[in-house]
Amino acid sequence: MDYLKAFLVGGAVCALVQILMEKTKMMPGRIMVLLVCSGAVLGALGLYGPFQEFAGAGASVPLLGFGNTLWKGVKEAVDTDGFLGIFKGGFTASAAGICAALVFGYLASLVFQPKMKK
Repeated sequence: MDYLKAFLVGGAVCALVQILMEKTKMMPGRIMVLLVCSGAVLGALGLYGPFQEFAGAGASVPLLGFGNTLWKGVKEAVDTDGFLGIFKGGFTASAAGICAALVFGYLASLVFQPKMKK
């Protein structure tokens, strides 16, 4: 049942993004920023925790989860380091995920020989 919930929630997020892309003039980059900021705001309001418990990976894997991770990192760093935590908390919380994305993206580019569009 967990897989089904994750699939349905993740699919609903993707469907909403697709609707935004087709029905508005928003560029994909702005939609990505909207998702990250939405995850951070939901985390700040305390709504993301119950949502993630219900949806599992369907909530934590998309960009909403990245925004929430940034928020949690900033919140923890501010609690321990004060004002300086605003600047370093998001980096420390998301460093492993960003590093993995860069490494696996690079490895994929070595395997699949990407080409520039003409």
